[in-house]
Amino acid sequence: MTDRIRAIRKKLGINQGEFAQQIGLTQAALSAIEVGKCKLTEKNIKLICVTFNVNEHWLRTGEGEMFGSLSLCEKELLETYRQLTEETQDFILDMTRTLLKRHREKLKKSSI
Repeated sequence: MTDRIRAIRKKLGINQGEFAQQIGLTQAALSAIEVGKCKLTEKNIKLICVTFNVNEHWLRTGEGEMFGSLSLCEKELLETYRQLTEETQDFILDMTRTLLKRHREKLKKSSI
């Protein structure tokens, strides 16, 4: 994944400092990630994908297209999310996962 992060930066024409700032990291932290000293957190993976419109599957595996396409609604939702505090972001992610789990359970029951 470290090579793919570097590839994203190069494709976008931005340096480590600019990239790091946009996802809430320091340049030093991003540098450590790019050289493999630190691992990306799930949150940072999501932020990279949201902030730079990166295809998450490509970021994780190298398969598919580097960049994805988002609808206008998705872009607005993600931009709003980025402006929230980390604590609020974590809360929203937890609630969203809970709602999705319940939704899937409900669908499963109704198809039986």
